[in-house]
Amino acid sequence: MSQARTLTSKDLRRVLDHVATRPQAARNRLMVLMTHWAGMRIGEVAALRVTDVISTDGTAKPEIRLAPEQTKGKHARTVFVSERLRKEIGAYIKTLDKAQTHLFATQKQPAFSANSACQLLNAIYQRAGIDGASSHSGRRSFITVLANKGVGVRVLAALAGHRSISTTQRYIDVNDVMQRAAVELI
Repeated sequence: MSQARTLTSKDLRRVLDHVATRPQAARNRLMVLMTHWAGMRIGEVAALRVTDVISTDGTAKPEIRLAPEQTKGKHARTVFVSERLRKEIGAYIKTLDKAQTHLFATQKQPAFSANSACQLLNAIYQRAGIDGASSHSGRRSFITVLANKGVGVRVLAALAGHRSISTTQRYIDVNDVMQRAAVELI
């Protein structure tokens, strides 16, 4: 099985433009951005509760603490949230029913399963015309973009919640831009 496609900023813009034209635009936008801007797995996104991301004062938290049951490896981890993503979370929270406990609900269920969230993201990418993209594309793109900006693999592994840097290295999509920048260091 081939790896999920990493998206360029132009690809992500295309996806977000598509999402904006569809029902549940705010929800779907934030689900996509949580994978691209925080490097979260789609199962982790699906498991989020409102209290995981919103402080008691109503503002978006700068860190999301995932419990073991919310992660793939059943190991608690902290997801660091950029200011840009906190603004997106804040805007989305304003659209929610006060009684909603999970951050993302389906039309019929109070929460997504990891599988249904995966299917949703796959459909969004397909309908936006991004071939080869999957629910894991955001995570791969997050790691690749940060690697391209010079973030070390140990930091990337910590951000991704990987216990081994060799796992993280497989996520990094080496591209022409990275190779050109590397030779210019000489």
